[in-house]
Amino acid sequence: MSFWRAFLRDERGASMVEFALISPVMLITLFGMFDFGHGLYTRALLQGAIDKASRASTIQGATTGALDAKVTSIVRQLTPGAAAPVFTRTYYTNFGDLTMAEDYIEGNSNTVCDNGETYEDANGNGVWDASRGRTGSGGARDAVLYKVKVTYPRLFPIGTLIGQPNTQSMTAIAVLRN
Repeated sequence: MSFWRAFLRDERGASMVEFALISPVMLITLFGMFDFGHGLYTRALLQGAIDKASRASTIQGATTGALDAKVTSIVRQLTPGAAAPVFTRTYYTNFGDLTMAEDYIEGNSNTVCDNGETYEDANGNGVWDASRGRTGSGGARDAVLYKVKVTYPRLFPIGTLIGQPNTQSMTAIAVLRN
């Protein structure tokens, strides 16, 4: 009996058992914070790259291909293994048009342009749109909305433990006047 009493009172190795219980939670939290931090860092640098490219594109003679290549180069440095960035450019007559749908005359009180209701085709594509923008870089004095979407494998895919995808997507946006 004295052996069992001594065994139950013995506290040697307790720290090792506590560490074994706590370390998985600590490591998951740590790698989750690294993944989150890397995402924030990547988002900030991507936004900076698209801002710089959009400013450069407003000067006369800038080519969109060269600017896209510059942003793609920065993305490749940030996130090896990233899919090719997807660039979209939409131009508007002025900044106020960025959030406005094409005008239409409501005929059936459902707040949707349908059933042949009359509308103003501001972007000239032959259908009513929720956006007045036209695809492309526009001309002088147009407001241009630049978007770049990047999808890349997570640096620390710890989110897969809770059902998150192994890849992360983010979009950077810049709006400037030509």
